[in-house]
Amino acid sequence: MKQKPIQVLLNGASGKMGRAIARLITQNPQKNLVVSCKREEGQNDFKEPFDIVIDFSTPQGAQEAFLLAKKYKKPFLTGTTNLTEPFLFTLQSEEKIPVFFAPNVSLSVFFFTELVKQACQMYKGYQKALHEIHHVHKKDAPSGTAKNVAEIMGLPEERVTYERVGETVGTHSAKLFSNLDEITITHRAVSRDLFAASVLEIVSWLMKCPGGFYTMKDFAKFKLKEKKK
Repeated sequence: MKQKPIQVLLNGASGKMGRAIARLITQNPQKNLVVSCKREEGQNDFKEPFDIVIDFSTPQGAQEAFLLAKKYKKPFLTGTTNLTEPFLFTLQSEEKIPVFFAPNVSLSVFFFTELVKQACQMYKGYQKALHEIHHVHKKDAPSGTAKNVAEIMGLPEERVTYERVGETVGTHSAKLFSNLDEITITHRAVSRDLFAASVLEIVSWLMKCPGGFYTMKDFAKFKLKEKKK
C-alpha cells in the first residue's frame, strides 16, 4: 500500500529558496513530498491540510509561520536568517512540536564549519579572517552563515568582509595565518539546489522526531549513524 505523501506548507514560496524547494519536490516524487499550501507574509487562510511547515522568508514571516505550526501542532523547519533573539529563544524552548533551525541547511556547510572550528583549536596563535560572497539580491550582510562561522572563530562580526556579486549562490572562506604560513578553508555552493535538496532530507528526518529543538548538529549525527549502518 502506497504511503500517503507528506503535505508541505511552504512559507516564502515565491522566494529563491521557496521556488527551488517546490521544484525539487516536484522533480523527486520518490521523496514522497507534495506542496499542499504556498504562503506569503501576512496570509493565514488555508483550505488544504498540511503535515509540516517549511519557512524561508523574512524574520516576521518566520514568526507567523511558526505560530501556524504551533496552532496545528505540526513540525516547523526554518532557514530564515536575522531572526530576533526573543524568537530564537522561543524556538529553542519549544517542547511540543519538532522545531528545526539553521542559518544554513547544507550538510557540507555544517562540516565546513566543523573544519574551521578544529583549525582554530589547533592554531590558536594564528590571526583570523573571514570573507563571504553572495548574490546582489541578498538583504543581510554579512550572511547568517558568516555570522555563525565568525562566532566559531571568535572573530568580531565587524571584521567579517563580504561582497555582493551577480547571482553568486554563496562562498565562505575562513583564513588563519601567521608569519610562517596561511591556512584557507573555503566552501563554495554552485547551485541553490544544494540547500533545497538538503531541506527535503531534513523534512523526512524531522517528521519522525519528537517535540523539541533541533539544529544541523542533530541532523549530522543522524546522517553519520545512517552511513555506519
